[in-house]
Amino acid sequence: MIDLKADDLNIESIETLLTPAQLKAELPLDGVALESVRDARQTIFNILDRKDPRLFVVVGPCSIHDTKAAIEYAERLKVLADEVKDTLYLVMRVYFEKPRTSIGWKGLINDPYMDDTFRIQDGLRIGRKLLLDIVSMGLPASTEALDPISPQYLQDMIAWSAIGARTTESQTHREMSSGLSSAVGFKNGTDGGLMVAVNAMQSVNNPHRFLGINKEGQVAVVRTKGNPYAHVVLRGGSAGPNYDSVHVAQTEDALRKGGVSTNIMIDCSHANSNKDPMIQSLVLKDVSHQILEGNQSIVGVMLESNINFGNQKIPKDLCDLKYGVSVTDACIDWAETERSIREMAAKLKDVLPARGA
Repeated sequence: MIDLKADDLNIESIETLLTPAQLKAELPLDGVALESVRDARQTIFNILDRKDPRLFVVVGPCSIHDTKAAIEYAERLKVLADEVKDTLYLVMRVYFEKPRTSIGWKGLINDPYMDDTFRIQDGLRIGRKLLLDIVSMGLPASTEALDPISPQYLQDMIAWSAIGARTTESQTHREMSSGLSSAVGFKNGTDGGLMVAVNAMQSVNNPHRFLGINKEGQVAVVRTKGNPYAHVVLRGGSAGPNYDSVHVAQTEDALRKGGVSTNIMIDCSHANSNKDPMIQSLVLKDVSHQILEGNQSIVGVMLESNINFGNQKIPKDLCDLKYGVSVTDACIDWAETERSIREMAAKLKDVLPARGA
């Protein structure tokens, strides 16, 4: 008998997940946590609308692999956030999905046990519970919107979203972002090019219609209104960093010509630091200097930070993992995080309130 099967030729298996509605019923966002998310989003909207003179600072681990360490980091960050809240609005990086250039660990949602078992349903539960714990502290959370399905499970707790350099050019991610409830930052391309981000912002400001899933997990046609809070994130590229005043001025010009928001966020890591975590603090100093010199366009910054410095490879025996150390990009440690953020707050506390007046 000849097998004439024409579909799923390379599919080994398909596993049905619980629906977004089921996960949200299991781990509901309500009460204090719900108010925390609403307030955080509105604060970021106000900063982008220039109704709030503060900068927002997205800071935290490159990726989350240990929820215990993530909670400890969040507790520390909440104390620091309260200390600098008159000048800087701190938002924790809670990144669950990692884009890979070739292969490698894809993040807590895809492989929560870091053993190639890919128990995604467990990853979604673990991720949602962690987000709920963090926002319940009154600490805003951010993430990278990488997979077009996972936002239905987690996005209700996100105050700010990133679209990475590898996906800024993706039509799927532009359409998805047009329906996100949070502000969204589009990174420049991996080559440092700006036009992919400008084009993305033009796209995301408009309504879209595309295939997705609803809260019951059914395939559906999604119709969006467009997201008015898209902005660019400068992260450097293959040609080098792009956080300096010359590149910022060029970015302002490109954004104006593109008819989109001139709000700019500086990612102090990635190519802007040549992936050397200690350079992040120098980038942050440069950003502060630009604002002291009269810059009006920079509204936010991003830092990759963890409890302990550097990064580590995932060992065969997970008991050998070092606590509070990144398993993806290298991060500055907590002491340097506190020092850098306090220094920025002290420099800008008298400048930001009068900015743009």
